[in-house]
Amino acid sequence: MSDRKGRASARDEGRRPGDGRAFLGMPAFPEAAREAVGDATLRATLRHATHTIRDKRARAVAELDDWAALREAGRRIKDETLRHLDTHLLRLEESVTAAGGTVHWAADAAEANRIVTGLVRATGETEVVKVKSMATQEIGLNEHLEAEGIAAYETDLAELIVQLGEDRPSHILVPAIHRNRGEIRDIFREKMGSWGRPAPEGLSDAPAELAEAARLHLREKFLRAKVGISGANFMVAETGTLVVVESEGNGRMCLTLPETLISVVGVEKVVPTWRDLEVFLQTLPRSSTAERMNPYTSMWTGTADGDGPGTFHLVLLDNGRTDALADEVGRQALRCIRCSACLNVCPVYERAGGHAYGSVYPGPIGAILTPQLRGTASEVDASLPYASSLCGACYEVCPVAIDIPEVLVHLRERVAEEGGKGHRLERAAIKASTWVLDHPGVLAAGERLASATRKALPRRLPGPGARQWTDHRDLPELPAEPFRDWWKKNRT
Repeated sequence: MSDRKGRASARDEGRRPGDGRAFLGMPAFPEAAREAVGDATLRATLRHATHTIRDKRARAVAELDDWAALREAGRRIKDETLRHLDTHLLRLEESVTAAGGTVHWAADAAEANRIVTGLVRATGETEVVKVKSMATQEIGLNEHLEAEGIAAYETDLAELIVQLGEDRPSHILVPAIHRNRGEIRDIFREKMGSWGRPAPEGLSDAPAELAEAARLHLREKFLRAKVGISGANFMVAETGTLVVVESEGNGRMCLTLPETLISVVGVEKVVPTWRDLEVFLQTLPRSSTAERMNPYTSMWTGTADGDGPGTFHLVLLDNGRTDALADEVGRQALRCIRCSACLNVCPVYERAGGHAYGSVYPGPIGAILTPQLRGTASEVDASLPYASSLCGACYEVCPVAIDIPEVLVHLRERVAEEGGKGHRLERAAIKASTWVLDHPGVLAAGERLASATRKALPRRLPGPGARQWTDHRDLPELPAEPFRDWWKKNRT
């Protein structure tokens, strides 16, 4: 079956074969997490994967005596860059233009999608290959291109699994972390033929065989594609150089073989100089894949005759980042270098998985980044700042020292102030407590009543939420008399 027929069949059955689908219609985090936690297979898969990655990362970081200094350097570089972001972006534009590239500015997802679609159409092509890019997932580019009759093929192995499985990514670094080898084998057997070269006969779940099946499937797409679409991990303002780090080499194929390259990158990914980049090329691989350096670090600066794409376009994406920058506490989320270390140590993510967050950005970083990019008007986004135990493990492993717990508490305050859905009981309790504290006589009478009836008070609180809370926590014992009464008797 041809690629085109496969996509048409998917549409006819009401499916959307893109991998960057908006998480529209998903429930708020508490409901989504409750369902995910009930999946024993998912919990086991996530636990094994996250514990393996976190242990390897800890060993890789321990090799560096100056890790703390590198972490602080990364924080300072990012903060200084964000303070003067406009200056660095203008310098980047000048450098990219001087090197033969073209820079486009996109205020939101709709504008970015229009720009990219127009650039692809200008080439006359109807298909593109893509290197893994969270920015394009954020704006729903694959779905937009499909609606315009343009096929977008993901080439990162994990992204390919997600795309063929008509699924959603659930992890920043390992988008298919929720899939085990048997599931991946079945996806390849059933779906590869609808998108191009089918899986080999008798394909097993051995990692080497799965990787070879993907390699054969993708090779024909690499050799045929005239247009490539990428993101970037970093952009160096002083030279206009873009950087992509990856582990498979598929990204490099996307970046070098097509005649036209279009890169969609968030404005916060800029760094001023090559010297700044040096810090992140040490901290990113150790934090993400527990490697001393990435197997493939691809860099390109504009265009060059006879070497790589002849046409290069850079689409600089805002899409809520300027609003986040205006928040003195929340802006530290823009330091993120997408290493995913916070996901691998988070006890909430480990049990609920990435889909429960209802966002392209899952885990602790998603819980603070998504509500700032999308706002907190929806029930899903208003619930994300509460998707945490505030244990602080995410801050401890962050290579750019983002204080995620601090931002979570800050965003919770914002949700409460804005009257976010799902927090009516909390607001009512705070309002009632405020009234009682404003009336000392009422407070004193309540304290005396509680002390007088303390032997009759239950050890568990009634109600679904309160009952679950006190199942694992002891209520404090009430004194025989209130402190106020004791003070009156003994203060002299």
